[in-house]
Amino acid sequence: MPSDVLRSGQSPKSFHQSIIMIPDQQPPWLTLAWSELGQREATGTATNARIAGYFRDVGHARVTDDAVAWCAAFLGAQLERTGHASTRSLMARSYARWGVACDSPKPGAIAVFSRGDDPALGHVGFLVAATPKKLIVLGGNQSNVVTVEAFDRDRLVALRWPRSVPQSSETDTPPVTHDLFDDALTLILRHEGGWTDDPYDPGGATNKGITIGVFARERSIEVTADTIEDLKTELRRIPDTLVRRIYLERYWSPACCPELPAPLALFHFDTAVNMGVGTAARLLQRALDVAVDGEIGPDTLGAAHAQPSAETLARYADLRRARYRSLGHFWRFGRGWLARVDSTLAAASALDSASGPAGPQPESTISISTAPTETTPMSFEPASLPTPVKSVPSPSTTTGKWWGESLTIWGTLLTTITTVAPAIFAVLGIDLPASLLQQLGREAILAAQAIGGLIGTVMTVAGRIRAEQRLTTRPLTLRL
Repeated sequence: MPSDVLRSGQSPKSFHQSIIMIPDQQPPWLTLAWSELGQREATGTATNARIAGYFRDVGHARVTDDAVAWCAAFLGAQLERTGHASTRSLMARSYARWGVACDSPKPGAIAVFSRGDDPALGHVGFLVAATPKKLIVLGGNQSNVVTVEAFDRDRLVALRWPRSVPQSSETDTPPVTHDLFDDALTLILRHEGGWTDDPYDPGGATNKGITIGVFARERSIEVTADTIEDLKTELRRIPDTLVRRIYLERYWSPACCPELPAPLALFHFDTAVNMGVGTAARLLQRALDVAVDGEIGPDTLGAAHAQPSAETLARYADLRRARYRSLGHFWRFGRGWLARVDSTLAAASALDSASGPAGPQPESTISISTAPTETTPMSFEPASLPTPVKSVPSPSTTTGKWWGESLTIWGTLLTTITTVAPAIFAVLGIDLPASLLQQLGREAILAAQAIGGLIGTVMTVAGRIRAEQRLTTRPLTLRL
């Protein structure tokens, strides 16, 4: 084994500190990468499941052969798992323009190297140390293993750093976006609540917002009549660590939340969880007035950083409310959905106000601090139809009669509907349907209009004869 490769049994810290002094605290993506040290390709036709997981985490779940070059998959998986969007490409050189240029070699920087004379080929890994002639890199697929190796400096193509993390001396502390994810997840879990198995919920049984379908995919188990009860039992006991990983890997990272301004990241994350990553991307693009393709790229990110977050949030919230109202099961879940928009908008606006003017006010603000902390399902009983409640007036408080009790009013309305409305329709060029004419006959319609007009006139006269009180208005109370 070459001398510039980490020796078996030697601790990562003692190895890299023997070359260059590195702070004890490192960027979280590098700390996580060290935990993968020693993972190697399986022999024969077998596959190392951990390496297959790298491919899955960067969006290439169909790649199950660990013989496929996986240095970019390894690096991207560590970024995604710590809340940073990778290039989601299996090409090492895709990182040559990722993030921003690193102003100086530092632990955790993404180092891109050439490989041979082909400009399309390369290698990528995390910088851990440096010598005058060598760059020491922790990477995957280095001699088919996650290990540490030294590369000549003249092979360096690019040294990059996450755009959202400052490159000051404090960069060895966890990045802001990582903290924001945990804060956002706390809000998400308040919204999602605990265990539910609502027959009207298309996601089926759900716990902490994790549907049984998602949970089954995480377990690589098919949902069938034979497995569903066991899956429900396990879903009820889903550990918090798995909940966090699912939200991070399936929503936060794929939705590119780490690359967005903090207020937008919070609101967009909640949308992705509740509506899906693709739908959330399209709503965000509509709010930013950029091309809508469901893929968040440079144009979308550029607009997100260029436009005032408060204005974008207001448009985004309106689009989200409109989509909820268009759904067929809005009658059951609508009140909860709209309250969720308001609560998330209030939280995002609070983030925005910390660095600028106050954000937009929601339709009815619900403070996060007063949101339920117990796990409660986001399901609601169907709203009852609006029912007018007519109060009985007290002689001491009114001297009139409610207009709805007047035969005069109802007679006039009936006369108008049966005699005046058809004439208005004719002037506007609106004809009665031919099918109705064929069914009732022209004579029957004319007879119905005549009878209706006669009844309406009689009711009008009778109403005026009976009238002993003047008409008054009275407010209607609608009970939902």
